[in-house]
Amino acid sequence: MTISIAEISSSLVREYLSRKGLKKTIVCMDEEHPRTEASVNNRSQLRQMLNLEALYRKSKVNVENSQFKTLLEIIVKHLIDGTTNELDARSLHFNTDDGMALRSQVEVPKTSHTTLLFPEKTQSFAHHKSSLTAHDQNGQGTDVDLKIPVTESKKRNKASRPRRGMMTGPVASTPEESIKKRQIRKAEYNQPLPHNEREKDDEDCLLQTVQSSLYKDHYEFAQGSSAEQLTSQMEKRVQSSLNVSNVNVSEMVLDDIDDEEMQSLPRMFFNKTITRQSWTGCPMDQQTATELKVVLLGSSLNCFSVEWRNQGFTFSEIHDLRYGIVQTKGGPCGVLASVQGFVMKKMLFEDSDGSNCFNKLRPSNSTRRKCLVLAIAEILWRAGEEKQVIVAMNSGSKHFIPAGKYKSDGVLESILLFTLDNQKALEQFLDQHIEQFESTVMGCLLLVVSAVLSRSIDKLREDMDVPTTTLIGAHGYCTQELVNLLLCGQAVSNVFDNDMELDSGNSNLMLLKGIKYNSDIGLLSLFEHYNICKVGNFLKTPRFPIWVVCSESHFSVLFGLQRELLTSHLKEFDLYYYDGLSNQQEEIRLSVCVDRSAPCSDEASELIPPLELCIRTRWKDAAVNWNDTEPIL
Repeated sequence: MTISIAEISSSLVREYLSRKGLKKTIVCMDEEHPRTEASVNNRSQLRQMLNLEALYRKSKVNVENSQFKTLLEIIVKHLIDGTTNELDARSLHFNTDDGMALRSQVEVPKTSHTTLLFPEKTQSFAHHKSSLTAHDQNGQGTDVDLKIPVTESKKRNKASRPRRGMMTGPVASTPEESIKKRQIRKAEYNQPLPHNEREKDDEDCLLQTVQSSLYKDHYEFAQGSSAEQLTSQMEKRVQSSLNVSNVNVSEMVLDDIDDEEMQSLPRMFFNKTITRQSWTGCPMDQQTATELKVVLLGSSLNCFSVEWRNQGFTFSEIHDLRYGIVQTKGGPCGVLASVQGFVMKKMLFEDSDGSNCFNKLRPSNSTRRKCLVLAIAEILWRAGEEKQVIVAMNSGSKHFIPAGKYKSDGVLESILLFTLDNQKALEQFLDQHIEQFESTVMGCLLLVVSAVLSRSIDKLREDMDVPTTTLIGAHGYCTQELVNLLLCGQAVSNVFDNDMELDSGNSNLMLLKGIKYNSDIGLLSLFEHYNICKVGNFLKTPRFPIWVVCSESHFSVLFGLQRELLTSHLKEFDLYYYDGLSNQQEEIRLSVCVDRSAPCSDEASELIPPLELCIRTRWKDAAVNWNDTEPIL
């Protein structure tokens, strides 16, 4: 493989970031500077390519330098100390064919390990010693004392010897001795274990193989397979290690790993942040930002309000309302209610955990986050006509300096755009970046921008009755076009079924565009009660018993737990109501009775809650029982 200076340098930076635990920074780096085939993702290989083996061992021995655990810090410390030439002059290498590479500053350990593990090497060592002695007599070398006391091994108790294939436990030893023992473990030994030792070493071999596998996978830093794939690989390795006759001792080497690293391996091994995949994004330019501001706000000189900039998709922590997305201030309620509707669809009718719908209203953190990912993915995939999606992400830094008739507010200037043409890839991408949508910084706006660009601005204007209509209307409220875009994938201006031609006189016909098909999430509007608009059957009878409710210029959500109430003529059923802006503290369960023989309250004699009027646009003359909760007026 051709060595690339640029890729080696990048890999050195990635090793530093990984060692310091800066996972999000690694993700940003991979997005702006993607990895290539020349990238080095293994720490040991990186040390070898940079010829840092001796320097690394010296830093481990030196107590002063032991605090520097990254290769970059070790290099910087070494350059500051100015000992590069001295280290190179003192380094001596033996023949690598003998399986050893000894430095002059590391003395061969005076233990029985040498004769126990390498009995056939004694003669070779003697040869090297004689060669070095002759070399020194000629005045050209440095004397290296290679004392290998063979008799000392006979005095030691056999039970105290480290068995082959066994990782020794913590011992009280000096740093020099630790380096010596590690040097021996690094040598390959290809002879099989004696048959009489195999059975007693089974458990030790299994432990060693698992730990070696954990070490290998951990140091593929911030890159590689998913957690599921790594888990599968681990299971295969453990299974294969049960057959000890197939164990290769050379594969059981544990190299370059500290005790504190080993203790943290299980946690880091399954940490989601180390399995992130790299994606390449394109910075937003001023032209696209200008077009977005015009279609969203009406002018490139307008700015997003605080209510929009500081809204994300965060869930309630109230026990009975854990499924609900919380709205901080008025404005983006149409977006939140639409996403809430799809979250309820995923949570109640598509989750396969086997529990009943009522129990699903108390989701775990992981379940509701998963539902949020799938909900956003479905909204965007539908907006992109199930072909291609553009997802907006906040990079945290500006990509262009506004010029001309454009007023900067720090939102669109910092966006990166990612194009995905596969639904599974979209879900994976959102799962890895869902924190951005949950964030109170631009979380809601990222979804709106993504939906608009996925639909494309040109098609979006074709959807509207009046092409100059904005998606964010007066007082920062969502327009019907924006809600329809999120619910149905098209920014049509009306809620009735199909298109309608309106005769404006003098043979001038105006085409009014409506909903083209049954939506998964429906809509009920108070305007219909006042005969201002007509909600068609496509929205009034969705595929799932979930409705976005438009009442008093505010959007909220109404849903049922039984799909039968859409297909059967049930006389009585329950509906649940959630309003993320109302500071709701308890679950609101409404018992609806559609039995026409039952007496209905007189609207003229008492004040009817607007929500009940919305329900009656779907179930005429329905009686609503609030079940001891205070009616919302």
